[in-house]
Amino acid sequence: MTEPVGRRERKKAATRQNIADTALRLFLERGYDAVGIRDVAAEADVAVTTLFSHFASKEALVFERDEDFEQRLARAVTDREPHEPIVPALRREMRAMVRHCASEGAAPTWRMIDATPALREYEESMRLRHAESLAAAIAADLDLPPGTTACRTIARFVTDAHSLAREAADPDAAVDEIFRMIEAAWEVTFPYNRSAIGWHTAVGTPGA
Repeated sequence: MTEPVGRRERKKAATRQNIADTALRLFLERGYDAVGIRDVAAEADVAVTTLFSHFASKEALVFERDEDFEQRLARAVTDREPHEPIVPALRREMRAMVRHCASEGAAPTWRMIDATPALREYEESMRLRHAESLAAAIAADLDLPPGTTACRTIARFVTDAHSLAREAADPDAAVDEIFRMIEAAWEVTFPYNRSAIGWHTAVGTPGA
């Protein structure tokens, strides 16, 4: 009898979560460099091939919400409510992401990341990838070419807000401060796109 698709997907998701949870526990208990892929697979009671079917690398085990965060940023643009400005939608999503990563329970993981060169490098490359996805979403929304430099620049500002705000004494205040600068950059770059930051008027816009 064929297993229902929904059940298969739930089992795959549960296996993935078990692997990620097991890996993080071992990394925090023993140290990232002291734990190998085979150690994680054995502890999670899965084959090494199964582990690699869910995670492409050892570093990816630490960032198991990588794909989710990437999609959330793009969806903040593509799935926002009609007439909702882009920048406030991104600010709201980034604030939620920073709160998750700046929580007390996440602190040991980030201390490990900050102390491990391979994880810092992976986190940086991940952030750049997220920025490219976000830039494509912004460009599509503005009916601009996907590689538009201005869209890529704004997207870099947004994704960099994550690491800057999570390290701040007051993450929420840091997000707001960073996004005020993003709004200013948007005003200079797209002076005629009022809907992006929720303007009621636009300085220098003909007829405004």
